[in-house]
Amino acid sequence: MNDTTQDEGPAAGASDRPATAVVVGGGLAGTTSALALADAGVRVTLLEGRPRLGGLAFSFRRGDLTVDNGQHVYLRCCTAYRWFLDRVGAADLAPLQERLDVPVLDAGARPGRRLGRIGRTALPVPLHLARSLAAYPHLSLAERARVGRAAWALRKLDPADPALDTRSFGSWLAAHGQSDRAVEALWDLVGVATLNAVAGDASLGLAAMVFRTGLLSAPGAADIGWAHVPLGELHDRLARKALDSAGVRTEVRTRVTSVSRQENGRWRVRVPGGTLETDAVVLAVPQREAHDLLPQGALDAPGRLLEIGTAPILNIHVVYDRTVLARPFFAALGSPVQWVFDRTAASGLREGQYLALSQSAAQDEIDTPVATLRERYLPELERLLPRTRDARVRDFFVTRERTATFAPAPGVGRLRPGARTGVPGLYLAGAWTATGWPATMEGAVRSGVSAADAALSALGRPRDHLAELFEEAA
Repeated sequence: MNDTTQDEGPAAGASDRPATAVVVGGGLAGTTSALALADAGVRVTLLEGRPRLGGLAFSFRRGDLTVDNGQHVYLRCCTAYRWFLDRVGAADLAPLQERLDVPVLDAGARPGRRLGRIGRTALPVPLHLARSLAAYPHLSLAERARVGRAAWALRKLDPADPALDTRSFGSWLAAHGQSDRAVEALWDLVGVATLNAVAGDASLGLAAMVFRTGLLSAPGAADIGWAHVPLGELHDRLARKALDSAGVRTEVRTRVTSVSRQENGRWRVRVPGGTLETDAVVLAVPQREAHDLLPQGALDAPGRLLEIGTAPILNIHVVYDRTVLARPFFAALGSPVQWVFDRTAASGLREGQYLALSQSAAQDEIDTPVATLRERYLPELERLLPRTRDARVRDFFVTRERTATFAPAPGVGRLRPGARTGVPGLYLAGAWTATGWPATMEGAVRSGVSAADAALSALGRPRDHLAELFEEAA
């Protein structure tokens, strides 16, 4: 970036030049906004403060390994993220299961009852889950029956009802006869991974959205997909290639210090060493950073952004000298371990096996020293995976995302703003905005599409290329 003002052209609406936009933030939300705007003929500049794209879904090198900062998955119902994968040419690198199948190991169960599965058949909803629930060994027959009744009641809720956002999912489950064991072995098994909060700390509205959409909308909605290559391959390298092909100018290591609206209706975006002038700005940054950049009048109550809490995710990485896990992933009960994924092939490891433990809602452990975590989790892996007892640990390390997601607490819905602001030409994107989804890759991409759609509408530019996506996402 040079030290002169970079004028992107005359005022919006002029017929002799294309419309322009600056997108601040190169995570999934910002990258999506930039692509959607560029696809409509807008001249886009994307500014990212980090040296890479991808936001909090990124990779880094550790010796010979390529390591994801944390395990990320998506579901078949994540139509927006699937659109993103297609758009950057990465769909084949992050395939979906043919059919939902989640192995669930109970560390405390007797040998014949240790392994259960959550899966589906091709039958219509809700019968697609009936066989799996009927055979689920981690709940009693009575608990399984009560789970079925609660699921039927959950299906009748409207996640958009503001009243649901004021109540916790845990209180609703208790009122519907769910035992502590049922919450642990089923509801939190799914909910903690998707909401980043236990049921008692989660908004009923968001929980209803997750379970209705993922498990109760279509037979295949919850089929799981994940990257079989490092996330940086998808969200940085391939995303940057797609941006370049679309004509987007991408600047990394470029932190925006202010945005302001000019008397002529255009926007000035200030960066160290210069400024850019543009017709529209999309702020696709975390809520606190957005708060600090918002000009006066952008939101009626900008302080609400600071009331949106954050929730951490802890990721534990263990490299063994031999194969200790024969399946791609599993979930755990009766243990502090939550989800374990085999990242051997994706990391480039040639000998041994690399497991990644994804620990959501990790408020109690996010600052725990590595040595303490090692003493706690290696014995737990031995309880769950007997083959680890004879294996040597080649490496043990931890990645911490202290503000991984927004906290989906009851009442958060009233704090999340939409894509449009009170100032023409300024738009918001990020999983923390009012997408109706929790803080997931899907929510981030949806927010980017919404911001681009709002900007294109105001600029009078075509939005037909987004219509199909909105149709699928409805």
